[in-house]
Amino acid sequence: MDRLQTAIEKAREQRAEVLKQRPTNGPLTDVGFLPETVEHLPSREEIWQGLQSVDMTARALRDLRLMSNQGGSQSVPYDLLRTRVLHQARQNGWRHIGIVSPTAACGKTTAAANLAFAFSHQPEVRMLLLDLDLRRPRLAGMMGQKIETGMEDVLLGRVPFTEHARRMGNNVAIGFNNGASERPSELLQSIQTEERIAEITEQFDPDLVLIDLPPMMSTDDNFGFLSKVDAVLLMVAAEESSNEQIEVALRQLGELTTVMGIVLNKCRHTGGAYGYDSKYYYS
Repeated sequence: MDRLQTAIEKAREQRAEVLKQRPTNGPLTDVGFLPETVEHLPSREEIWQGLQSVDMTARALRDLRLMSNQGGSQSVPYDLLRTRVLHQARQNGWRHIGIVSPTAACGKTTAAANLAFAFSHQPEVRMLLLDLDLRRPRLAGMMGQKIETGMEDVLLGRVPFTEHARRMGNNVAIGFNNGASERPSELLQSIQTEERIAEITEQFDPDLVLIDLPPMMSTDDNFGFLSKVDAVLLMVAAEESSNEQIEVALRQLGELTTVMGIVLNKCRHTGGAYGYDSKYYYS
């Protein structure tokens, strides 16, 4: 995580240096013009508002089981998860949080999408959600987004994140993928990816960056990347994820980063926890 923080500080210094070159008075400044030799840097508010918005119908939300956007008791599990994640992040000074699972089909991407909706209802908190499951990206399809570029293009410098990302509400920005990467492991573990995420973090200045990552036991993609995040949420599936799979995932994660919690997905009953039956249980 120290390397990612160093990269963020470097990006911040570069932005500050450009801002110093802006003229502070004169007629050209008054009408919004800058000399051609100075790059115009929009304000963070302009950056956020300049993103294309996510457009989803209510029917699509229901079909995709994205319940946190519907309010009422169905959104309670995700609201609780949002609150606990935010509380722990603030308490520990965490900003970059990975979302992983022992194996595929544990519901981590569904949970990530619902967390995005939950955070969009809390406008004072800004959040980025990045789909970095570069082998089997599902976030765009799950949310019904047709995109021409993906996070692979952003990480490789082919397109700016500001041109690729979609905005949900006024405070959540999402980076999608439009297909599997040819060399996902090498890309995810590269210095270039680390620097690009640092640049995006500095540019958008979010309170949280949630990163949807590949399952732990499917590939080695995560092993060079997880040391760069502050903490992870481990998603497991009730009656599907075995004790052995969970123990192995926890042991692997413990060697790389901090496990902030385990989220039990597909749980039909929680024994009345929080006063509601829930599909999710946070430990």
